[in-house]
Amino acid sequence: MVTFLTLICGVCWAGVYVESIRIGFKQKTYSMPFFALALNIAWEGIACYVGKTNYPGIQGVINLVWFILDIVILITYFKFGKEEFSSYADSRFFIPWSLLVLVMAFAVQYAFRVELPTDNLGSGIAAFLQNLIMSFVYISMLVHRKSDKGQSLIIAFCKWIGTLAPTITFGAIGGDTLILVLGIFCSVFDILYIVMLWDIKHEKKFAPSLQ
Repeated sequence: MVTFLTLICGVCWAGVYVESIRIGFKQKTYSMPFFALALNIAWEGIACYVGKTNYPGIQGVINLVWFILDIVILITYFKFGKEEFSSYADSRFFIPWSLLVLVMAFAVQYAFRVELPTDNLGSGIAAFLQNLIMSFVYISMLVHRKSDKGQSLIIAFCKWIGTLAPTITFGAIGGDTLILVLGIFCSVFDILYIVMLWDIKHEKKFAPSLQ
């Protein structure tokens, strides 16, 4: 059961990343909110570095695949993100700001592992906290852009199921109350995001016929 849920998590999150890459290059934008992307790539990069001892087997392979895909998403951010950044700040600050956020993300993820090293507790809590942050910032991106630009229901559904699977593994089966609570609220906000995105896409689809 645990192996099955691990595979579900791995496949669904890979689906999030692949769809984000596809849409990013197609629409010339980035599909993952940058704070979420920074925390993701930091978590996965550190996980790959310590993977031989901390993540043997399937999870180690999954982490590596995720990390490689996230690097491509990061490319779409640096390639297309400057235009959106310049709509609310001087474009000269785009690179320094982005690098600062990446440094912050790696420092925070490293600190979780140092302070909570027992049985990967730090990495687990960090993963679910960043997932909850991601659930918020996807909604924020939808509101900020006032459109479905760079977003799709595939990303939304895969993120939800990809987080729900480890919530069951570590929260329900494993008995970790904090992870269970974080995972439940991830699902609440993920479902809200799906509903909001569905509503925008539905209105967009039928708007011409209403004019």
